[in-house]
Amino acid sequence: MLGNLNGWHLLILLAVILLLFGAARLPALAKSLGQSARLFRGEMKQLKAEDGDTAPPAAGSQAQGYPGTGDAPRREPGADEPRGTNTP
Repeated sequence: MLGNLNGWHLLILLAVILLLFGAARLPALAKSLGQSARLFRGEMKQLKAEDGDTAPPAAGSQAQGYPGTGDAPRREPGADEPRGTNTP
């Protein structure tokens, strides 16, 4: 989609951005964009490091529940009560 942009297209786009935001606000916008990108990269590195630290569980160590998730099955209220015993 952006592969067919040439120098003139980028120049016109820069002029429109300059007209919309003004010359005084452009450095602040660029600084904010840079800080956001740096924060995003840092968070991505942290997530990758956390994923690398956790080892996959052994085959027999998962709790009974849904396979592969480790979640226990949801139980209906009163499911542990015997059925058919309606005592007043």
